[in-house]
Amino acid sequence: MKIFFLFTFSTFFWSPFEQAAASVHYDKILTHSRIRARDQGQNVCALQQVMGTKKKYFSTCRNWYQGAICGKKATVLYECCPGYMKMDGMRGCPAVAPIDHVYGTLGIVGATSTQQYSDISKLREELEGRGSFTFFAPSSEAWEQLDSEIHRNLIDNVNIELYNALHHHMVNKRMLTKDLKNGMTLVSMYNDQKLLINHYPNGVVTVNCARVIYGNQIATNGVVHVIDRVLTAVGNTIQDFIEVEDDLSSLRAAAITSDVLDILGKPGHYTLFAPTNEAFERLPRGLLERIMGDKVASEALVKFHILNTLQCSEAITGGAAYETLEGNTVEVGCDGESLTVNGVKMVKRKDIVTSNGVIHLIDEVLIPDSAKQVIELGGAQQTTFTDLMIQLGLASSLRPEGQYTLLVPLNGAFSDDTLRMDQRRLKTILQNHIINVKVGLNELYNGQELETIGGKLLRVFLYRTAVCIENSCMVRGSKEGRNGFIHILRQIINPAEKTLHEMLRNDKRFSVFLSLVKAADLDDVLSQPGKWTLFVPTNDAFKSLTDDDKDILIRDKNALRNILLYHLTQGVFIGSGFEPGVTNILKTIQGGKLYLKTVNDTLLVNELKSRESDLMATNGVIHVIDKLLYPADLPVGNDQLLTILKKLIKYIQIKFVRGSAFKEIPLTFYKINIIESNVQPIIRKEDPSITQLTKLIEGEPEFKIVREGETITKVIHGEPIIKTYTKIIDGRPVEVTEKKVTEERIIQGPEIKYTRITAGGSDNEEKLKKLLEDEVTKVTKFIEGDGHLLEDEEIKRLLQGAPVRKEQPTRRTQGGTARRRTRLAYP
Repeated sequence: MKIFFLFTFSTFFWSPFEQAAASVHYDKILTHSRIRARDQGQNVCALQQVMGTKKKYFSTCRNWYQGAICGKKATVLYECCPGYMKMDGMRGCPAVAPIDHVYGTLGIVGATSTQQYSDISKLREELEGRGSFTFFAPSSEAWEQLDSEIHRNLIDNVNIELYNALHHHMVNKRMLTKDLKNGMTLVSMYNDQKLLINHYPNGVVTVNCARVIYGNQIATNGVVHVIDRVLTAVGNTIQDFIEVEDDLSSLRAAAITSDVLDILGKPGHYTLFAPTNEAFERLPRGLLERIMGDKVASEALVKFHILNTLQCSEAITGGAAYETLEGNTVEVGCDGESLTVNGVKMVKRKDIVTSNGVIHLIDEVLIPDSAKQVIELGGAQQTTFTDLMIQLGLASSLRPEGQYTLLVPLNGAFSDDTLRMDQRRLKTILQNHIINVKVGLNELYNGQELETIGGKLLRVFLYRTAVCIENSCMVRGSKEGRNGFIHILRQIINPAEKTLHEMLRNDKRFSVFLSLVKAADLDDVLSQPGKWTLFVPTNDAFKSLTDDDKDILIRDKNALRNILLYHLTQGVFIGSGFEPGVTNILKTIQGGKLYLKTVNDTLLVNELKSRESDLMATNGVIHVIDKLLYPADLPVGNDQLLTILKKLIKYIQIKFVRGSAFKEIPLTFYKINIIESNVQPIIRKEDPSITQLTKLIEGEPEFKIVREGETITKVIHGEPIIKTYTKIIDGRPVEVTEKKVTEERIIQGPEIKYTRITAGGSDNEEKLKKLLEDEVTKVTKFIEGDGHLLEDEEIKRLLQGAPVRKEQPTRRTQGGTARRRTRLAYP
């Protein structure tokens, strides 16, 4: 009893795993075909037959629901599944086909020509005898399609040629489709010739690229698989074929130059799309010479024609992408009986089987992006940009050995007005789309700055589903060429030139909003460097605002700041950078939330349409709206203010809570550094013919005598300005720190100046004034009583209190008052 239990348990436990292992692609597709035909009775399979041909397939779900194979309409057939038979008067296929030896099974499966040739070649006795064979039996249609000369030679020499040919279709062991693994090599019963097996995900099984059209017909001494063509002997490698084929001499030369030919002589499972000589002749001569003269490009070119998998034409029932040895992919598909590569019918001859792969001859040369110059990477949707680059001479300036990144707008981004611009202006626009280094898509990051050949710095903004450069966001299609990258953009890039404040000041549409900004003391926020997004109502939003209303609003600075700062958020948010149809929540400086989303390329802010978006400033971006924004959850406690807001805002209900007050928003969310400069005019001279005295106060006093007609230049250095930013060098982000020192050059001619630039507080200023007053007094007293020209040493002694010889005075001077200048410097 125990033994029986263990046997039963082990059988139950292992059966599902064995079934899973056996359920490979062909069997899965066959199971689906049974399910589709279950209404037709038991053991019936549904097939698709390509209209106008005899080709039938157990179809994938994709082909079944498309109702087509290789782009051609397919009709549905219902047949008995392999191994089953019909019975008169009964529905479906309830009978099991009789099991016979291999020779008899050839008749059962309809391979009558193969059965006949086995008989006349004296192979019948072997097929009826003892053993375990696998026979890949050509269908009768396959023998009809065989080259007539080859067919005739076989029939004329049945005892040797035909016998050997049939033995080439046999393997000396039983192999069901579940045993035929992809990439497997079997040894045939003729001269140990190789049979290359491929088992594809779509259920297609091939042997030397012949498709199994009816598999797994069990025989007493083996199994029979019906195939759709007659197999020929395979002995040579792909390299051998290229070396002897006259029509591939150009490909042979390219493969030798790039050191790729030897790869095709090694064991493997390759697919070569081999361009003919005619295909190479159609290439522009300059293009071919440039590629062949560049070993990296020529290697990429040849490897782009080679797949590291074996793709027989019969296995391709729809388009799929396959990786090449070059690293990029090609799209291989079919159109009826023809193979297509990247959507183009170009295969002249298919399925030339070799010992290490298959060759398809094509009449076009495939050029990978990696062998192209960056200007050649543009597609059909970027022709306007590339044409303009050529016309304006910019394309020729891109050196083959250089490193570039092109930011290429789509054709639709170029309006008629843009194309009618002066060529110099148009050239400047294009230069703002060319970066002098290679920057790949995965090297871009938020806040990065890219310098164009036109000298502009372009900012990179990275969002959840978008990468934007200034006002323009990328679309799919970035490519890498031999000397650079190309990124496709929706719009022409408009580099920022002005601050947010300057843009508001220069546009009359925003005059009311700007006046309120000034009243709230927020000018500096919009003027300083930073990263802001500002939603700006036009004057139309304030039409109902009277002067009295405006005065009331301005008097309540807390209320005004709350309203205005609800329009400002930290960070730069480009409209087209938002994921379409998804609500994005932004926190404003006021503390409330804004709800943004894009619908049909229109930006909505709290469900209000933006009339114009993505106006770029050096410190942020502006989105134009025609209504004043207000946080719906912020109550108003003042009757007058409520009345004013109700005039301006009618799209929401404003809450009123008597006595509630707006919170104070201190201006601590941005920083200002103050640098003070004191410019001190000390002495002015009315008579230019008299000695001129220039003094630079920087530590110890320094004096210089200047004769009549002479000039002297003094350079006064201000406080250094430290600037840190990121550049892309050799494709990598590098942080660069620059130190700039301001200079004031003073060229003395007819007047004398004492100049001092310093930073400090009032104590320093008082000390400086006292020092200058003492020195001026000494010099003035001396000049009023002495007219002779002093030497340097005499002046120094004078200022130190030593006596100096006096002469008749000949000139008069005036002292000057100190003037203080203050400027703002922002971090």
